[in-house]
This record gives sequence, structure tokens and C-alpha cells, in this order.
Amino acid sequence: MELRRTFNKDAYLYDEYRPEYPDELFTDIISYTHIERGSKLLEIGVGTGQATRPFLELGCDIIGIELGDQLSSYVRDKYKDYDNFKVINDDFMSYPIEENSYDFIYCATAFHWLPKEEAYTKIRRALKKDGTLALFWNHPYPNREDDRSNLANQRIYQKYRPSDEKQIEFSEKDCNKYRDELVEFGFQKVESKLYRRVRTLQTEEYIQLLNTYSDHIALRAEVKEKFEGDMRKAIDEVGGRINIYDTLDLYLGKTE
Repeated sequence: MELRRTFNKDAYLYDEYRPEYPDELFTDIISYTHIERGSKLLEIGVGTGQATRPFLELGCDIIGIELGDQLSSYVRDKYKDYDNFKVINDDFMSYPIEENSYDFIYCATAFHWLPKEEAYTKIRRALKKDGTLALFWNHPYPNREDDRSNLANQRIYQKYRPSDEKQIEFSEKDCNKYRDELVEFGFQKVESKLYRRVRTLQTEEYIQLLNTYSDHIALRAEVKEKFEGDMRKAIDEVGGRINIYDTLDLYLGKTE
């Protein structure tokens, strides 16, 4: 199974344990784009709609494209009371999109699954003049050396998935890649911004969160069971909670 299709296995789990995005991020997007009631939006990789509600409540008309059939069904039901929302169960790269038809296209923590050049080209063609593209991600970091719960997490990962590569927290310099790409593919007035927050999860909440990540889902069943058992024990031994230090990065660019 392709890793990007693993998220479709349990839509409820994904919706329950993947975090939503901060209000400040949506405020910044709306201020940059000037979208309003009736604006036409396209969301790529809608998932279970963690990045959808603020734009629905603004009154925008949204089409969400989602590869997973279970995820599509789940988010369709989740927002069934909104008549300004439509879900398409398809791959964005193969779905036919009319040129110059959207005011705003956005993708939350999913753009890295798409073929870069083809995706940027298709998005630019689909946007109206002075339309906006927004890309954003959440980078969870449970690996700080001054946090006992993070050290416990590292110990279990090193036991089951050892690596010599040092885990580095996402920072401003990491934004250069997507800023440069937006410029390379013809977007104007490119901006980026970082947001930070700390989440504290109880042991079982953290285990469930791990089960929404493609690399964890793809583990062999016997390895996954032992990994989770040892992780439960390690987190319980340091108080039954783990702190996760999130960095969220937002990129905005306009068509001519």
C-alpha cells in the first residue's frame, strides 16, 4: 500500500487525534487573500476537515478533493449541514479542473505527497487572476533533550527504529524550500510565517496519535505491538504524559 493511502484506514482515529490548526493561521490567510462569502475555494487532500471549518463558516464555496474513500465519506458526513461544501473522492493530479476557476487553493499537511512540478503547474492554471495558493504543515517535535517525556520517547524510537540522524526541530531556515518553490513556479508576493504551540497528551492519546502516522501504520503487526507496549510503559514511568512541541509553517503566494 502507498504510504499516502494509509490515512484512509481509520478516518475516525485521524479526526479524533490529529490536531486542528491555530486560529491565528486562518486569520492570517484570510487577511492575505481577502476571501469572503461566495469566494470559490479548492482544498487539496481535505482528510477529515481539520483545515476546512473556518472557511466554511466564512461562507466560502469549497470543493474538497480527497484520495481516500473512507476519509471522503467521513468528512462529507461531518460537514453535511453546510450547503457550501462538496467532497470529490479522487486524486487531485488526475481530477479535471477548469482553468481560472478558483479564488483560493490550499493544502494542509499534504502537498509533499504530490509531484511538485505538475502540482504547482495545475494549481496556477486553476487559480483566477490574483488568486492565492496557501500551503501549510504541522511539524510535531517530541524530542527535546530537556524534557523527560521526550527522552522517554526517544529511547523507544531508538530501540525499534534506530537512527544516527539527529532529530532537529523545524525552524525558520527550513522555510526556504517552499518559499523558493513558490517563486520558481511563478507565484508573486510570497510570504511565510511560523506558529508554535505545545500539546500535552496522556499516554493512550499519544499511542492513538502515532496510529495516524503513515510510517507507524506501516510497521509489521508484531513490531507495532511491541513498540506500543514499550512506549506506554516508558511514558507512564515519567508521569503518564508527553509534551509535543509543534511548529506550523504557512506559505502564501499570488498569481499575477
